[in-house]
Amino acid sequence: MKQTSVTFSVGELNEYVRRTLAGDPILHGICLRGEISNLKRHVSGHWYFTLKDSQSAISCAMFRQWAITVAFAPVDGQQVRLLGSVGLYAKTGQYQFYAEAMEQDGIGEMYARFERLKQKLSHEGLFDPALKKLLPLLPKGVGIVTSKTGAVVHDIARVAWRRNPGMPLVLCPVQVQGEGAAQEIARGIQALDQLPEVDVIIVGRGGGSMEDLWAFNEEVVARAIFACQKPVVSAVGHETDVTISDFVADLRAPTPSAAAELVVQPRAGLLEMISQFAARVERACQFGINDRQMALSSLGQRFSEASPQKRSQVMLARVQQASQRLETAALVTITTKAHALAQSEVRLRAAGPMATLDRGYALVLKEEELLRQVEDVPAGTDIRVLMRDGELRATVTQVRKEEGPWRQR
Repeated sequence: MKQTSVTFSVGELNEYVRRTLAGDPILHGICLRGEISNLKRHVSGHWYFTLKDSQSAISCAMFRQWAITVAFAPVDGQQVRLLGSVGLYAKTGQYQFYAEAMEQDGIGEMYARFERLKQKLSHEGLFDPALKKLLPLLPKGVGIVTSKTGAVVHDIARVAWRRNPGMPLVLCPVQVQGEGAAQEIARGIQALDQLPEVDVIIVGRGGGSMEDLWAFNEEVVARAIFACQKPVVSAVGHETDVTISDFVADLRAPTPSAAAELVVQPRAGLLEMISQFAARVERACQFGINDRQMALSSLGQRFSEASPQKRSQVMLARVQQASQRLETAALVTITTKAHALAQSEVRLRAAGPMATLDRGYALVLKEEELLRQVEDVPAGTDIRVLMRDGELRATVTQVRKEEGPWRQR
């Protein structure tokens, strides 16, 4: 190895370059123009992003004390001007621009393309809320258009099966970024739309820069979503990421996991909903029955008042009044007839059987039948003999019929 004049460790070299850059007055207080890409907002409040133009790109950092002074919310694809200095992050040896101020500088090319397509599709009615399809309450199956290697499909499956174990999931694996990704996504949507076992489709991927998510800003994907006969849920990136597919889809979910929660209802919740619905139906039926019973009772009362029976009652009252008058008029006649009847009864008694008994005769009966001739009384017949002061019970032992008047033997 050839002997060199100076030997550096990696850390020493990076520190030397950092100091060199920091000491160059030309690299301080400079204005840098370009388009934001791959913007990341750290929980600490620091911003990290790439600023690029048609030829090159540079990593940028904007620390919290400067980020809070920015008067707008920067997004990927936005054209900005930065004020700051060039430096080196010694730990990684990464050369970057440290921004201390940011202002808008027109619209970046990607952002301009996004806005043009958005306006075009909106004008054609692809974003019309009236055309949005409702999600099925209990889908037969859920289709998923995403990468088979990413975490998205695992997140959706985990959430879906936790909420409703056994829910069928049908994955159509596609490329979600890069050349040809938009065409694959569109074909995946069309393929799942043809499956009868799929009732709703989730289209999505994880977060990334505007370039990473650009496939979901392509017109071919937007039109495939709009033409889909089944409801489509867009779940692209994180909550702050917005794509054309979000506007066209029937529903936008902030994350793929949230999409699974929107599409798959909890099984326990569905059972509770069914129970509550059944109770409401039962109450409604009972209310309807009671209401109709009251209506029927009221109708019956009105019908009764207008019925022939009611009119008959009125007429009957009049008849009763006439009857009372007739009763009064007939009372005298009845009394007279009663007196005459009593007279006839006295005469009848005198000629009746009791009078005969009083004269020493007797009556012979078989059960309650009065016997008049011996041929009606065979031997062995039980008979009753009525006399003046009582009766005798006997059994016939001998029957003898005589011709002509009785003779004393």
